[in-house]
Amino acid sequence: MRYAPRIEAFQAFYAREIKMTKLTTLLSFTLLVTLLPTLVGIAAEESDKKECKCPVAGKAITVDTAGDSTEYKDATVYFCCGGCKAKFEAGKEKFATKANMQLVATKQAKQVKCPIAGRPVNDAQSIKVDNVTVGFCCGGCKGKASSAEGDEQLALLFGEKAFAKGFEVIKK
Repeated sequence: MRYAPRIEAFQAFYAREIKMTKLTTLLSFTLLVTLLPTLVGIAAEESDKKECKCPVAGKAITVDTAGDSTEYKDATVYFCCGGCKAKFEAGKEKFATKANMQLVATKQAKQVKCPIAGRPVNDAQSIKVDNVTVGFCCGGCKGKASSAEGDEQLALLFGEKAFAKGFEVIKK
């Protein structure tokens, strides 16, 4: 019986530890439940910034930080400055490919078919061009797009004919 006081002391200590663990868990859970909506809101706010490039200068911008904008194909194209807007408006056909890509990047246009063949998209066949994922109907179209580079690739995927075949501007 000489160990009985030690066992009782240990049991009391262990009971306090369990209570503290339960309290810590409860406080952690409460804190998480309280902060989760805020964290989700911040993440949604960040994803709404819609990163893209100025179709004239090629500078990275967001819809929020754009220096200027103009209406194009019943949507809005964003520019890094007013000078780029003026150049775009003076010769839209020269910048149409990059403007079309920006419409997709800013989620103002959605892909509805393969931009090369005009057939339904196979989800397993896609590539990423800058920050835009483009889907294709088959490995042949995907291969053709993957082998092109730079402006040639952009024209193949977002040029006027390709845009008409594969994309649709979302009505406001």
